[in-house]
Amino acid sequence: MAVELSFVLITPYSLMKSRTGGILARLLSRTDLDLVGAQMLTPSREFAETYAASMRKHVGKRDEFAAKLFSDYMLDNLSPLPDGSRERVLMLLFKGEDACAKLSAVVGQLPNAKNRKTNIIGETIRDTYADLVFNRDGSLNYFEPAVFTPPLSDACEERLGMLADFAEASENIVTNTTHQEPNSERTLVIIKPDNWRCPSVKPGNIIDMLSRTGLRIVGCKIYQMSVAEALEFYGPVQNALRKKLAPIIGKKAFDRLSEEFGLKLRPESEQMLTDSIGRDYADDQFNKIVEFMSGRRPDECPSEELNRPGKVKCMILIYEGPDAVKKIRNVLGPTDPTKAPGGTIRREFGHDVMVNTAHASDSQESFERESRIIKIQNNPMASLIRAHLATMKQ
Repeated sequence: MAVELSFVLITPYSLMKSRTGGILARLLSRTDLDLVGAQMLTPSREFAETYAASMRKHVGKRDEFAAKLFSDYMLDNLSPLPDGSRERVLMLLFKGEDACAKLSAVVGQLPNAKNRKTNIIGETIRDTYADLVFNRDGSLNYFEPAVFTPPLSDACEERLGMLADFAEASENIVTNTTHQEPNSERTLVIIKPDNWRCPSVKPGNIIDMLSRTGLRIVGCKIYQMSVAEALEFYGPVQNALRKKLAPIIGKKAFDRLSEEFGLKLRPESEQMLTDSIGRDYADDQFNKIVEFMSGRRPDECPSEELNRPGKVKCMILIYEGPDAVKKIRNVLGPTDPTKAPGGTIRREFGHDVMVNTAHASDSQESFERESRIIKIQNNPMASLIRAHLATMKQ
């Protein structure tokens, strides 16, 4: 089977109802596909019309009823409102063998023109989150598809091209959206690399737990943090580790040497051990943090490779709303998962102080600093799509 690139669009209604985490959990755990890109989009009228025309063209070959249903929904629900505000749509980009068919199977189908009633058993995303309700006279009462995904490669390639164009011209943090609240602030969340090592519901479950804050996702991307970025991002932690760990290790080394060799060491020797062995231990712990986030230890990375994308991935999310920093950190829990209260993300999914599943900004100043380091406005998704489409033409 050929390696394909395909996508899922999560509709504005699904985002508003905070169904993002549940949808992502199913997509990740029930396929062997790699999530390689993500971006929050606010479609324009022109984009909605172009996408709707593509659905009428391709879906109409198989089912005119479904083609009209999908295209009408796209125009009615993704176009800007009369006041100019826009709806949010989250695009998730997947890569792997037979990606279109695999995503389509997990998303599920809606009843078609010949069979408008099907058994709903909760197996697919649309079984759980979509609705197609008819009146007794057969007229349509309500339709919500939950997500969109192209089942066939020809439609997928066409829509990937238009999505790449629109994504490239869009800001990664969306503005002028519906349901904005006054006095909002933003905060940054990183779903760390330990959640992506194998297909798992964990990233989706983390987002689902974050949704209890009532905050809105206004930015998203899949990211591979470079060693240089990890060094800058966690730079303040290095001095904190030296202050905390170096004296502890220095004291242990002092006591062990005294006991092992029966030495009566001078008091100042303890400070010497703190400044040498203790500091080396603290720096080693810092290097492990950088390795955890980038996939490489900084002391083993050649200088010319410091700025290359890391070997592990994470998901960056920007949340917006009143008291965003405080609300997110309350749900996340303390840095040490063993000290986190039940029901917090780190208590549920964290292992230790380093492998603690997620990061969240601790202030607006930290949000600004961290966003700059990880270049939050730069989203590589469009370039990934263009590179894939270029290889398809060769």
